[in-house]
Amino acid sequence: MKHLYKFLLLLGWVMQALPGHAQDNVLPEKVLTEEGFFAILKKYHPVLQQANIGVDQAKAALLASRGGFDPTISLSNDQKTFDGKNYYRYINPELKIPTWYGIDIKAGTESNNGLFADSELTIGQSSYLGVSVPLAKNLLMDKRRAALQQAKIMVGFSEEERRKLINDLVFDAGSSYWNWVRAWQNKQVLDELVTVNRTRYKLILIGYRQGDRPALDTTEALAQLQQFEFMQSDAEVSLKVSALELSNFLWQEQNKFYQLDSITRPDSSWMQGSAALALPSYADLLAKASTAHPELKMYEQKLKSLRIDRKLKFQELLPSINLSANLLNRGYNVFSKIGGNFYENNNKFGLSLGLPLRLSEGRGSYRLAGLKIQETNLEFDRKRQQIINKLNAYFSELNGLIKQVGIYEEANQNYERLVRGENIRFQAGEGTLFLLNARENKLLEARQKLIELKTKLYKSVIAVQWAAGELGR
Repeated sequence: MKHLYKFLLLLGWVMQALPGHAQDNVLPEKVLTEEGFFAILKKYHPVLQQANIGVDQAKAALLASRGGFDPTISLSNDQKTFDGKNYYRYINPELKIPTWYGIDIKAGTESNNGLFADSELTIGQSSYLGVSVPLAKNLLMDKRRAALQQAKIMVGFSEEERRKLINDLVFDAGSSYWNWVRAWQNKQVLDELVTVNRTRYKLILIGYRQGDRPALDTTEALAQLQQFEFMQSDAEVSLKVSALELSNFLWQEQNKFYQLDSITRPDSSWMQGSAALALPSYADLLAKASTAHPELKMYEQKLKSLRIDRKLKFQELLPSINLSANLLNRGYNVFSKIGGNFYENNNKFGLSLGLPLRLSEGRGSYRLAGLKIQETNLEFDRKRQQIINKLNAYFSELNGLIKQVGIYEEANQNYERLVRGENIRFQAGEGTLFLLNARENKLLEARQKLIELKTKLYKSVIAVQWAAGELGR
């Protein structure tokens, strides 16, 4: 029995000296990598679908604004018959074509007859072709053109807003993913330690019964086991909570919510090897963040819209001068019998002029539009500096974490050596279980700290990309 006990004890020490054996014995069925998680997020998450709807709405508004330049056909038919007499009958079909520079072209025919037909209108059948031209106000900008240009800008604005939503969503989701990874990895470490200490306790209990171990060692081993079991239970709760938080970002087709199951595990290859990462160029990130960040692009689109609005408000400072010219002809063909003095004898001209004497509304509106541009420029500069500061902070944090992870990887290896060495001394009867437990506790602290630093490192990589606005692409 004594030889059997020594064999079992030796086997226990060997098992304890092999890191990760408990984790390797049970392989979960599914692996959720960061890349796969982001692919699911971008494909099915309802927030991104809403962002796409926002872009579609802006495009629909653009289509509606083009209606201000659509040709229109109208028909006016006015007639009166009383006591069998045709008092009057007036028919006027007309085609009106608005153009970009505020010039409206119209063409139509008139049929005006009856006993009491309007004498101001041409009696009988006639036709006309005319233009209406603004000579001052609304010549360079009017409400139709402003609405169309601003609608085009809103399409660009909504696309940048979609990029911003994706950028923010991926950042939040990435943070939840690595919180889940950390909780899962902590649970695996504690599962391993509980298995090792449970085996150790059983072996020490056998040794006590055989008279080879003091009773105090059984108490010491049991206390260590109970401590790890408590920590294992707490880690299990943390894992479930983090899995629920991660599930908030998991959706399926037809907007169905997906609950992360217990057999899904993260890819653990990131815990192996060196922590060295291929960092993006800071100069490139800074250039992109300063010029192409979605929030800055949204401000640029807003400034474009405000400048168009200022041009429109400037028109209120100009006099309203409108010229209309019409070519007239008998019959329904306005171009028939053209020649000689036809243009001089068959025309209709009009000129209208208007100007507010104090221009109070125009001056106030124009000044207000300029102040809005000035205010938005200040906001733009402030936002750009905030983005640059965030990028600097996260990039500095990333560099610091790379150094810290490197240090703790070496420290973790040293703690593993100390535990293995203390195992050998304890097996040879030269060490104490108290010292072995103390070494093991330090190793646990080092492993947990290394897990925390590494997951924080990967979260920092995402944060750098988020600060630069790169996650929305």
